[in-house]
Amino acid sequence: MTTPPRLVPLLEQFDFACRRLTDRMTGPAVDSGSGTDVEVGAMSDEEYLWEPVPGCWSVRRHTEGPGPRAALLVGAGAWGYDAAPPPHPVPPPFTTIAWRLSHLTGMLLLRADHTAGSRSLTRDDQRPAGDAAGAVAAFRAGADAWRQALLGADDAALDTVGHCAYPYGSDPEDPFLEVVWWVNQELLHHGAEIALIRDLYRDRPR
Repeated sequence: MTTPPRLVPLLEQFDFACRRLTDRMTGPAVDSGSGTDVEVGAMSDEEYLWEPVPGCWSVRRHTEGPGPRAALLVGAGAWGYDAAPPPHPVPPPFTTIAWRLSHLTGMLLLRADHTAGSRSLTRDDQRPAGDAAGAVAAFRAGADAWRQALLGADDAALDTVGHCAYPYGSDPEDPFLEVVWWVNQELLHHGAEIALIRDLYRDRPR
């Protein structure tokens, strides 16, 4: 199927953002944005779970229980990420790379399922990773799943309200093209946050 012309720039933006974030987490280099490669090391497990300030939300073993101001750990398997039912804590807790990356991965996997899959997955089905390599692999799988869902969308689908039935956002009330745009901005801004936390970890006091 031919990709609708108005989807092409969003798909290209998504691909670039995914590649840049993955490179930023794995190295050995990342595009600076101007075509110049900047050396970067692979993210360690310690860095992935690093809590820069007290009271962070993160990914934790279910046996440990939720972190400060969190009511539960969401996810299947040994690990879950801190969460709380609405109303959420104010101000929002600072979140680790592990939390932000798990958030992105879950958003991609679940939206793909609620667009071109079973439309049944929930956050409780996600399996957050307790290590950096596992988290990067899960992110790549989520990005691939979402990209495949996008490639199945024609012009009619882009205009269809509720084409994505993702239950944790306004997707059931929005045209699919708006959902695609929203996913891109989530990827861009959380990717930038992860990059900044990597810089802070590199330059932290020893």
